[in-house]
Amino acid sequence: MPERRSLLLTRPVEQSHAFAEALEIALPDRFATVISPVLAVARTEGAIPLDGAQGLLFTSANGVAQFAARTADRRLPALCVGEMTAEAARRAGFSAESAGGDVPALTALAIARHRPGSGDFIHVRGRHAAGDLIGRLALAGVPARAAEIYDQLPCPLTAEVRSMLADGQIDVICLFSPRSAALLARQLVAGGWNLRRVICVALSGAADAGLIGVEPARRVIAAAPTRAGMIGALGGL
Repeated sequence: MPERRSLLLTRPVEQSHAFAEALEIALPDRFATVISPVLAVARTEGAIPLDGAQGLLFTSANGVAQFAARTADRRLPALCVGEMTAEAARRAGFSAESAGGDVPALTALAIARHRPGSGDFIHVRGRHAAGDLIGRLALAGVPARAAEIYDQLPCPLTAEVRSMLADGQIDVICLFSPRSAALLARQLVAGGWNLRRVICVALSGAADAGLIGVEPARRVIAAAPTRAGMIGALGGL
């Protein structure tokens, strides 16, 4: 049996474990995953005003988890950027619908589900969010407001992963967001590690673009910005 490729996941621990489990089911014995988050989610204070809202917009599973931890209210429908986020919302008890993968798709879904006169959408997000979802909706005449309920703080790579990078023992790196890719790139550049044999697989073109100043052996972008798209890209390596 061929040796497993080492694969670095830098999402928060819970999300990384969920992806690793799905990857192992889809592609058994292909990858040995190593988890080292580059972001830590920190709750911010303040109430979440839900009065007068017609629905929730989630652009990450982090937003779902933070919202679910702060209120038991599940009355509002949840429109989610992609299936991974929608799955998290359903597990948390929401009636959730997936837009299929990115902010433009979520914008289109919100426009289609908008009920004039029924209130605005609430974009549940962190302080750092990719894409101007509220601005896009405003251009379409759909009212929306942001609820910034958490922060995303940079984390250093673990000692284990730094050692593996120094020894050339990481084969594949997965990139799930522009911010996490940029934070990872800064650490890779600062560490001076040689990535000439590393393949970077990105969820989207925006995530790939966040990897600035780093030259891996190969850059791959998933055909669709979904979990299935990422697993398909990894399966094609």
